[in-house]
Amino acid sequence: MQRLSSRWQGAFRLKVLAALAVIALADWLIYQREEFMGSFGLIGLGIVAALLLARPAVRRDRRALLALALAATSAFAMTWDTNLLPFALFWISIGLATMLPGTAAFDDGWRWFQRLLVQGFKSLFGPLIDLGRLAGIRRRRAASRLGLRHWLKTLALPLAGSTVILMLFAQANPLIESFFTHLDLPRPDSSLVLRLILWGFIGLITWGVLRPRPPRFLLSTFDGRGDMAIPGVTLASVTLSLVLFNGLFALQNVLDSAFLWGGVKLPGDMTLADYAHRGAYPLLVTALLAAGFVLVALRPGSQTARNPLVRRLVMAWIGQNLFLVGSAALRTWDYVQSYDLTRLRIAALLWMALVAIGLVLVLYRMLRNKSAAWLINANLASAGALLFALCFVDTGTIAARWNLAHAREFDGTGAGLDWCYLEELRGSALLPLAEMELREAGGPLGDDAASLRWRLQRQLEQDRTSGGWTLLNNRRLTQVHTQLGPRADQPQPYRELCNRYVD
Repeated sequence: MQRLSSRWQGAFRLKVLAALAVIALADWLIYQREEFMGSFGLIGLGIVAALLLARPAVRRDRRALLALALAATSAFAMTWDTNLLPFALFWISIGLATMLPGTAAFDDGWRWFQRLLVQGFKSLFGPLIDLGRLAGIRRRRAASRLGLRHWLKTLALPLAGSTVILMLFAQANPLIESFFTHLDLPRPDSSLVLRLILWGFIGLITWGVLRPRPPRFLLSTFDGRGDMAIPGVTLASVTLSLVLFNGLFALQNVLDSAFLWGGVKLPGDMTLADYAHRGAYPLLVTALLAAGFVLVALRPGSQTARNPLVRRLVMAWIGQNLFLVGSAALRTWDYVQSYDLTRLRIAALLWMALVAIGLVLVLYRMLRNKSAAWLINANLASAGALLFALCFVDTGTIAARWNLAHAREFDGTGAGLDWCYLEELRGSALLPLAEMELREAGGPLGDDAASLRWRLQRQLEQDRTSGGWTLLNNRRLTQVHTQLGPRADQPQPYRELCNRYVD
């Protein structure tokens, strides 16, 4: 028992030192250098290094090392372009890395959601729990405790007496008085309070990573296979439903094909843009409802799922749902061509792609008799891969470059230049505006682009000067100077380009 306690205290001390190192790194970056934004990613890399150093179990577990690599990737993504997405991915990945060594196998996303939720809550009280455990160890070492109490009693009188004598000497001796006058001790001002809050916050989140506290009980994942008694859901009703659903979907897909590709005139005064805008999201909801129907009424291994006719009808229906999702994506793209491309519309198109992947996975699960846990993990893997990729893809720059290339002022078909949205994109619009400035040099559009480019450039430079740097913004500024040369530093006249007012 004594050997086990000593080993635990040795590992405990190493974790304390690792946490203090992360606190020192955060203090140096945020308080001393007064840098933030990209510094959060460097602090995240420090937490990754601390976990790797202080937890041998993590180093021995390949799954934990993979999760740790994902955490390091998302921490670098925070340094590249600081926003909520890499921040969330970092804490999910670091949570997986610290708890995976304590699990026999990776079960499913639902169970891991519970683990991460409980781990995050318990981490708030982790230091108090560990202090209580240390106090228990000290109580078991009665002799050491008595020795410490003895020394405290022994030193109390000499230290108190010496303090009083020094205070009296300082009144009589100018040299001693000068020493105490010039002694720079920390004062409890607002700056010190904020610094202590920073130390406490960084120490708390780091300690939660180094000392994981998984839940003792987990809610099991429903299996989702075999027959389940649902009123009105029989082999006959499911077969008839699939026949009717296939017919309705076929009608909708034929009409979509006629309007979107066949050149058939829309009813009344409806334009293709109006048709595209009103139908994209309802079609997506219809596809999600179809996936829900398959999950509930055609559970793998059930009587309905084993029927050959039903299986063929489901395959045809999923195929029509995929066509429907494709139509929704095409409608959205038609709307973009009539108006503008935005970050939200890019996100909508990517969401439609995930829905299509989910439909394929639902069909594969039914045909191959896979569990619900497999379906959850497969969908999480596809969504996670997309989200990690988006950490390093600037959708704002994609939108700005597309809008500047397809505006009505250039090709005569798109929407007019939305200078307000370009200004909202801030640094994401910087390089596309510089490209337009060079392309339209000497013309009014080139002058407008130069004016807005100069404003956005100054904003990024001021952010960098005040400590709000990111690798992506530094790269943008470097590329602007490379593209424009000396012109990049020439002040441009201010032009009021955004005329969008809200009543």
